[in-house]
Amino acid sequence: MHAVRVAATGITLAMMFLITTTIGSFAGAHGAAVMLHSEHLAPVTAPYTGAANAIRGVPGGGLPWVITRGEIIVLANGEVHARVRGLIIDPAASNPKVAGTNPIPQFKVTVSCLSTDAAGAPTTVNASTAPAPATATGDAEIDGMVTLAAPCLAPVAFIANGLPAGNGAWFAVNGR
Repeated sequence: MHAVRVAATGITLAMMFLITTTIGSFAGAHGAAVMLHSEHLAPVTAPYTGAANAIRGVPGGGLPWVITRGEIIVLANGEVHARVRGLIIDPAASNPKVAGTNPIPQFKVTVSCLSTDAAGAPTTVNASTAPAPATATGDAEIDGMVTLAAPCLAPVAFIANGLPAGNGAWFAVNGR
């Protein structure tokens, strides 16, 4: 029993070292600190679908979505790297024409920061990457840049509709 516990502890420590080293080397290689790193993305679901309960001014997609997996990294210099797999409209959605698919040809990442305006009042500042191709099965790789607010407090990152103007509607957000 003791040997099993020692082995499990060793494996856990090795995994933690590998994750920390990978994130640290990623940041070091790109010359900027990691501001946000999320290996868990939560899809938009009720009550966040539509504009009524927008998060930081970004409305949710009009129908519930599901996601197989996703990861977002935002660096302090504004570099953004995101990978999503299986980001599709919930197969149980009420619209059978799009249920179980991704009807959006492009995704982008919108990074939202709490900041202060010129008068020192609190404000929310959203910045989006350029759009990147997304497949009908909901897979996408987004590598881009955003201009982050200064200061950028409590950053939140959304996978959003790749419309060229505005922040778009979000389909997944960092969290669980």
